[in-house]
Amino acid sequence: MDSKLSKRALNLAYFTIIYNVLEGILSIFAGLSAGSISLIGFGLDSAVESLSAAVIAWRFRKQNNISKDEEERIEKNALKYIGYTFFILAIYVLYESIMKLYNAEISEPSILGILITGTSLIVMPVLFYYKYQTGKSLKSRSVIADSKETLACSFLSGTVLVGLLANYFYGFWQADPLIGFLIVIFLLREGYEIFKDI
Repeated sequence: MDSKLSKRALNLAYFTIIYNVLEGILSIFAGLSAGSISLIGFGLDSAVESLSAAVIAWRFRKQNNISKDEEERIEKNALKYIGYTFFILAIYVLYESIMKLYNAEISEPSILGILITGTSLIVMPVLFYYKYQTGKSLKSRSVIADSKETLACSFLSGTVLVGLLANYFYGFWQADPLIGFLIVIFLLREGYEIFKDI
C-alpha cells in the first residue's frame, strides 16, 4: 500500500477527530444555551463522525508490518464499524426529528449555531473530497465509507443551518426536523450499501 497515501488518510482522520471534537463541544454549548435540540444533536453527530475517523486512524496505524490477509481483515472490520455509525446516526436523527415535531419544541435563534453550522458546511465538503480521492487512490473501501460519513455530516450541517436560519428570520421552526427525515433516508441507504458490499 502506498505509504504517502496511507499517511494522508491517517492525517485526514486526525484532522477530522480534532475538528469534530471542537465542533461538538461548541454545538452542544450553543444548543444548551438556545434550547435547540437540533444543535445538541448536531454536536452529538460530531461524536459519531469522530468515531468514524478514529476507526480509520486505528486501521491505518495497524497497517505496517502486517500480512495481506490481516490487512484485508482489518479493512473489513473498519468498514463494518463505519457502517454501524451510519445506522446509529440515522436512528438518532429520526428520533430527534419526530420528537421535535411531536413536542413542538421551538428553540431560540442562535447566532453561534449559525456560525458553527455555516463553518461546517464549508469544511466538510472539502474534507469529503480529500478523503474520497485518497480512498479511491488507495482502493480502500473503509476510507471511501468514512468520506461518505463526512458527506452525510455536511448534509446534516446544511439541514441544521437551514432550520436555524428559517427559525431566525421567519420563525419556521419545523424546517429542521422535516429536512432531518431526508437525511435519515440518505444515512440508511449508505449504511445498507456498506453492509451489502462486505
